[in-house]
Amino acid sequence: MHNTTHRSCRRQGLLSGTSLLIVLFFLSLGNIPVRAADYADGDIHKNDYKWYQFNLMQSLNNKLPFGARHDTYFEMEFGGRSGILSLYGYIDVFDIFDRRSDDRHNKDNFFMKFAPRLSLDGMTGKDLSFGPVKEVYISGLANVGDSGQFGGLFDTFIGLGVDVEVPWFGIMGSNIMARYSRENFKAPDEGKWSGYIWTNNWFKPFWFFENQTFIAYQGYLDYKFGYDKLRKVAGRTSHSLEWFHGFYWHSDQWSVGYGLKYYNSMANFKDDSPYTVTEKGQKVTKKQETTGFGHYFAIIYKF
Repeated sequence: MHNTTHRSCRRQGLLSGTSLLIVLFFLSLGNIPVRAADYADGDIHKNDYKWYQFNLMQSLNNKLPFGARHDTYFEMEFGGRSGILSLYGYIDVFDIFDRRSDDRHNKDNFFMKFAPRLSLDGMTGKDLSFGPVKEVYISGLANVGDSGQFGGLFDTFIGLGVDVEVPWFGIMGSNIMARYSRENFKAPDEGKWSGYIWTNNWFKPFWFFENQTFIAYQGYLDYKFGYDKLRKVAGRTSHSLEWFHGFYWHSDQWSVGYGLKYYNSMANFKDDSPYTVTEKGQKVTKKQETTGFGHYFAIIYKF
């Protein structure tokens, strides 16, 4: 009982720390000069770009629900901008080498994230910048997963986003969006509006070499909250946090890196909550491990 109470207090403390971090993040933006995205000249394509790459990923000690801790997977990642539309996304294919030792073996096959944003500055032709905010967007997000015996995943989000000038980091993307759950593995929030997500991402080269390569600190922070319908289910929570810290070496064609990821109640599953699986014809009760640190290693080929 003492250990359980200690872990619960520790998790509450970490979440309180996250809330404090959010407040400090916005307070720190007060006196930053703005480089606005000016589309008054009518040229909405002057900031266009695109990129895509293939990633071979290895996760260790992951904190996904139901024991999915170690996995070798293939990822196609892409992004860019064309006119008023900017886009980021990826498709993950799990257990890419079909190994029995992989925690995803003969289970879920893929996960897809698709995150478009429409520039309100570009749509209106007006400079909507203010304070540290460089550009304002209508933001969207779709998370799609396998459909199996327990249903599938198809969560969609819509809201507002900004590009923000942050000390040292430069430009960070930030979005706050409301959630509509089209499919959620037959959970009671399917077909309903329930919950919100606050997303942030950054890419900061900070160490440069004479051969034009560099090391970047890159990552994201996604905080889900207000999942009030889901928290009524045993073993579920109203909140979830993912915070990824990546350190990657980059050349024009290749990248190699390591990422440390902190999870809290991953996918809105309570840490230490029990669940039942069948192993060798016998029902076995296990506990979720959805809070803590996981590790990622990547080899990347750029196009």
